[in-house]
This record gives sequence, C-alpha cells and structure tokens, in this order.
Amino acid sequence: MQAPTIGGVRVRKGDGEIVRLPRGASLTDFAEKINVEPAQLVQMLFSLGEMVTATESVNEETLQLIGEELNYIVQVVSPEDEDRELLESFDIEFGEDEGDESDLVVRPPVVTVMGHVDHGKTKLLDALRKANVVAKEAGGITQHIGAYQVQTEVDGEDRRITFIDTPGHEAFTAMRARGAQATDIAILVVAADDGVMPQTIEALNHAKAANVPIVVAVNKIDKPDADPTKVRGQLTEYGLIPEEYGGDAMFVDVSAKSELNLDKLLEAVVLTADASLDLRANPDQDAQGLVVEAHLDRGRGPVATVLVQRGTLHVGDSIVAGPAHGRVRAMLDEHGNELSVADPSRPAMVLGLSAVPGAGQNFIVVDDDRMARQIAEKREARERAAMQAKRRVRRTLEDFMASMEKGESQELNLILKGDVSGSVEALEDALAKIDVGDEVGIRVIDRGVGAITETNVDLAAASDAIIIGFNVRPQGKATEMADKEGVEIRYYSVIYQAIDEIEAALKGMLKPEYEEQALGQAEIRAIFRSSKIGNIAGCMVIGGVIRRNAKVRVIRDGAVVADNLDLASLKREKDDASEVREGFECGLVLRNFQDIKEGDVVEAFEMREIPRS
Repeated sequence: MQAPTIGGVRVRKGDGEIVRLPRGASLTDFAEKINVEPAQLVQMLFSLGEMVTATESVNEETLQLIGEELNYIVQVVSPEDEDRELLESFDIEFGEDEGDESDLVVRPPVVTVMGHVDHGKTKLLDALRKANVVAKEAGGITQHIGAYQVQTEVDGEDRRITFIDTPGHEAFTAMRARGAQATDIAILVVAADDGVMPQTIEALNHAKAANVPIVVAVNKIDKPDADPTKVRGQLTEYGLIPEEYGGDAMFVDVSAKSELNLDKLLEAVVLTADASLDLRANPDQDAQGLVVEAHLDRGRGPVATVLVQRGTLHVGDSIVAGPAHGRVRAMLDEHGNELSVADPSRPAMVLGLSAVPGAGQNFIVVDDDRMARQIAEKREARERAAMQAKRRVRRTLEDFMASMEKGESQELNLILKGDVSGSVEALEDALAKIDVGDEVGIRVIDRGVGAITETNVDLAAASDAIIIGFNVRPQGKATEMADKEGVEIRYYSVIYQAIDEIEAALKGMLKPEYEEQALGQAEIRAIFRSSKIGNIAGCMVIGGVIRRNAKVRVIRDGAVVADNLDLASLKREKDDASEVREGFECGLVLRNFQDIKEGDVVEAFEMREIPRS
C-alpha cells in the first residue's frame, strides 16, 4: 500500500501513537522516532508554508503541527521529566530519601517571606538575623534571593528555622514562585497600616499553588494608623481565616522596626510546622537540593547559594548544579564563616563550580568528577537546544514574502549581563512582556552572569546589539573596545528603570506616524500666463494661512483634481513671501501642474508626526 500524500509529499502516517520528544528536538530526531527520512519532513513543512532545516531545533508548536498532519500524538518532555530521565540513566534518583523510616531525622522548616513591596519583609528578616540588607539594595527593593538560618527556643528546646528572602517587585514573580517551591511554610507579611495589596494576593496565590501552610505576620503595628483587625478581615475574604476566628491560619502582630513579638512569630512557624508537616530527611545519603541563587565573584569564581534538602553536603564532594559541575572547594554560611558540612535544610554558599548555575535548578552529589562532568554536559546540550527552539521565530513563507514587500521589521537585539542568575532571568522575562505592536520586537541573543567581557562586546558589534549591565560593569579592555566598535552599554541597578528605558527605545524604533494638519485655503480669482514660468494663479486667502514650504492640493467643485503638490513660488505683490495670511492677496505657481481655472481653491496642508503613546 502506498503512503498517503501530504502537501505533495509521500509520508507514512501513524495510527495515533505517542511520540515523546525532548524540548528543542529537530526534525531529524522526529524522523528517527517514526522511521521516515528527515528530508520528507522538511519538504512537508515547506509545503505547509514553514521553512525549517533538518537539524535545526524547532519549537513545540511546529512539532505538534507535524504530529497532527501525520496522526501522531506528540508529547514534549517537561524539563523535570527530562532531567529525571537523564539522572536515571546514571542510576541516580532525585527527590527520594534513601533507606527506611528509621533513617529519617527531623529537619528545620524552610520558610519563605512573601508579601507586597514595602510592607517590611526585608526589615523583618533583618530583625530576625540582626543584619542590614535593606541599605544595600538599590531603591530599597530586594532584587536577589538570599537564604539564612536562625535559632529560636520553643518549649525549652532549641529549634532552627531556615529563611528564604524573596524579591518584592512584580517583575520577580518567577523568582518568587521558585521560592515557594523550595518552601515548607510561607510567612505572608502584611503592613497593618496599608492592608492587603495586589502583590499580597499574588504572594498568597503562589503559596497556595505550592500547597504550603501560611503564617501571617501583621507588620508595622506600632504605627498610629495601624489596624490589624482590618487585615484579618481582608484576608478572610481570600480564604485565609485566623485561628481566633475559628480558622487554621496563625496571625502574629509584629513590628520589625521595634522588634516586637518576633519570638512569637518564630514560635508560630515551629508550631505550624509541627502541626501540619512531617519534616524529615535522611542526612546520611549523598546530598541533593536546590540552587537558591548564584553569582560570579571576581576573586572566588562562580558562587552558588544552595539549600540542602536531603543528605549532607561535605567539602570535597563532586557536585552537579544545573549545567555546572565541580568539586566543593569551600562552603560558607550566611555570615561568611566556613562550614565543613551542610545538613538538611541548611543553606550554604558553595565555591568550586565550573560555571554559574541558574537559580531554581537542582544540585546533586555524584560519585566522581567524571560523572559530574558528563551529567553537566548533557544538561547543557539539552538546555541549549531548548533555548534555540524558544528563540527561533517561526518563519513562514507568507512572513518572508510580506517582509520582502514592506521592508524588514525592526528588531532590538540585546545582550543581558547581571550579577546573579535570578535577576538576569527575571529581567529577560519582564522585557519579553513589553509589547509595542508587531512592527518592532526584542531578541535576547545572549545572557549571562558576571562582568561584561570583550567577547560580549564582539558579539554585540557583530549583531548590532545593545548590552544591558544589571549591577555589573565591564572588565579588562571591554569599555575601550565598546567605544571603538560603537557598541552601546547601558547600566542599571533597578529593574523598572531598565524596563522603562527599553520600552522607550522600542517606541523610538517604530516608524513615525503622521497626520495631516490643514493650514489654509486660497481661492483663484485670476490667471496670468507667462511663457517663462507657466500659469500664475492670482488668489485671495479665504482662510488660515498659505505657506511657501507647505504641500497643496487643488479643489474644483468640491472634488480634488490634484494632490500633494509643491509651490514653485509664492508672492505678495512683487515680493517673495514665506507665508500669506487670511484676507490678503497673493500670486502662486504650482510646480508640475498647469491645469488651473478661476474659482479653483488651493488648500495648503502639512504632515505632522504623531507622538507614540
């Protein structure tokens, strides 16, 4: 039996089988799975109006399109499944405690502090760990995730609590969501004088989506206009009912500034953890956990803040964190003191990685450096393929023809460099959401952590890109080189400023829009013929003004007989005039138009640019 023809190409159809493909798969990968020639799929897509090469990483929509045409159910493997399958191939189980119940010991709860911007989240953490972070943050807004551990006494017993501080601006939703995923309990900070705000609801939704218990810290209760009862009433509307109203959420009235009731807040966290959660982990297995944040330190190289979720991390362990690998050269706690081991729920800064991992990626300890390098390389290759597929703009034949006809649409190429990976990711997400229409767009051609290098400037020069530095500066001869190559480098320390300026730049790239502005009208009362310059119209200006450099049209009996004409000359009596106003007579000659009659009206107008909103 012959294979059916699709778009003039004979391709064997499936029977609704499921085809599992990794993110960023190519047509060659798909062809191997269904046992056809890649060239057939290339030709088939071409006939469907899409131009793709056989080895190019393609996005999920394109894979689904082929699947529909050939009667296959395409399943693109999620990043989590992809990673799990990769680790299973090395005989590693991520996310599982080894051994039985007797091997598990109680671990401290991991707490995320969430809430609206300026409601005192960082001040509260400052008070809890007696360190000043707010003063170091640009604009007083937390722009990085940090992790800290504090101790408290509950019922005469010493208990530890790990805190993850998440950024407070809405551009950091992705980072905040990631904070909630690593979390056992969320502290929702609400200012008693301000009440529930948009980001309070957003933080509440993140915590609910992550299915974590919530303790509410009603902050700023020492202010004269504080109203803690109003806060309780407002949160009840969102399904968060205080214990005193018969619900199960603990509300604690605190003041970060005067350090009021902080011990009660810590006690509420411990009691909530004991009542709602079974927090245990095996400390005797190889360590596993999450990268909370990572940055490039000039003296120490890549530094990752990790949160150990199970097992114990030791100095000297071979570690894989996202696409980075290495041996733990040293570990530091949040105060900069050296650690030799990090047990479950312990945050630690790890030195010795080959690169800067992404915030939110997992880390694992493996048997040796060779295995660590193999896992890291495979992860990096998969991530690169997924990124290429994501960045690939679907280019159809219709798009190609349209761009040929109207001239290529404008694109602003950017290279993003930041001090920590979470900020770079959040900035890229925020920029992707800027929308000023179809005529212009943003393309992030490279992003990374650390100082702006000469390689970045090289790439920017080759691709006409602008470099955005977020809390970083150039190193070596990068500035010199940028000046020489004419590459623009913009520096920012607050995320909204970067977003606003890039949005303004995009609006500047839009082609200007013009509207017609009427200037005035003149009626032709007499026509004088000249062998040298043609017909001269003797006119009376009956409204507005006639300008020498304006465009004009001729109107006869209410209909336009000639449009978009220029004036060859404009005279008042015998002198040249730049403009003639209403009520005055003038003589004018129309360039390249001689067919004028008495009674015609000459209308002057100009095109003015409309500012983009």
